Amino acid sequence: MNNFVQYTPTKVVFGKGTEMQAGDLIKADGGNRVFVVYGGGSAVKSGLLGRVTKSIEDVGLAAMTYGGVKPNPTLAHAEEGVRQAVEFGADYILGVGGGSVIDTAKAIAHGTSHPDAALWDIWYKKVKITKSLPIACVLTIAAAGSEMSADSVLTNEENGKKKGFGTDLNRCRFAIMNPELLPSVPDYYFFAGVADIMMHTMERYFIPGIKCELTDEIAEGLLRTVIKNARIVKENRNDYDANAEIMWAGALSHNDLTECGRGKDFSVHKLGQQMGGMYDLVHGATVTAVWSAWAAYLYKDCPSRFSQYARKVWGVTEEDDIKASEEGIRKTVAFFREIGMPVSIKEMGITPTEEELDQLSLEASYFKTITITKIKPVDYEGIKEMYHMAMDGVEV
Repeated sequence: MNNFVQYTPTKVVFGKGTEMQAGDLIKADGGNRVFVVYGGGSAVKSGLLGRVTKSIEDVGLAAMTYGGVKPNPTLAHAEEGVRQAVEFGADYILGVGGGSVIDTAKAIAHGTSHPDAALWDIWYKKVKITKSLPIACVLTIAAAGSEMSADSVLTNEENGKKKGFGTDLNRCRFAIMNPELLPSVPDYYFFAGVADIMMHTMERYFIPGIKCELTDEIAEGLLRTVIKNARIVKENRNDYDANAEIMWAGALSHNDLTECGRGKDFSVHKLGQQMGGMYDLVHGATVTAVWSAWAAYLYKDCPSRFSQYARKVWGVTEEDDIKASEEGIRKTVAFFREIGMPVSIKEMGITPTEEELDQLSLEASYFKTITITKIKPVDYEGIKEMYHMAMDGVEV
């Protein structure tokens, strides 16, 4: 087990009706003027936004709302949010929504704290930030894990680049999680969230050569729980307990717990993230679309991890590690199909040209300056091969 630091300062307030505690929590944390960020009209139509802002105003705090966050949150929208938050005199940022809303809230918090700096310069660490406004969230979809993570992602629409930014200043002060809100999420987005939860866990799992028994057990149990309860929710979107399990798994999958002693890789995310930025695709779908190609490219170099995954997560009984690995990959791909996620690039409705595949590979390799995966180094050429394999998907 490698050395690690486990830091999860976010207070979790979980359960039915918990959104009504937002105002009390913000007031107790010293907030006065709350800039509330949300996405589309569903937060308004469902009454959630009204309940949250009422809870804020009922405790004597001021609230201003800012909507319009897209599934791939954009730099321009975050910049406009910074302008309005500065004008409002915000001292607290609250995201009401999923990962895109929370990521935008994080960006607005950083930009409001540094009004003279360009957000994209902050994202590329040309401007070093040492402070930010406090951020909190009311979660409406289990997916990105942004509610407890140190990460945030924005897309620059001018150049199509989608980039993450990691800092402990991204950590939410509190995260309200009410599983009653999940049935209102459209099926495709809900199950894309399930895929993202699984991928956050697997990106920390497929790292060879490090003994981390407890961390492995946590990751394997989380994956089994998500798979089991996704199937329950597929039959009954209103099953509270199944929704609750998935919502809690989403937070734990990306709060660094499942990387303790092992670290993380996120090579599949690098492949999917580039397509999300270029084509404005749902993130969870982009990672399932490339996963089989990634796995087929690498499993023979790491049969011990892939076979352990197959046996512990999917119940595979095959004794041969290579054959067990292949069965585990097939079961994973079949599950992605079962929940309606694409398992090839073409299934997302796009057919990138050779020039576009080249650009995706350049971006994923940071213009040939890095390799990806901790299983073995994969450079620009290998990345491009993975994209080619993913076009129609791979059967092992």
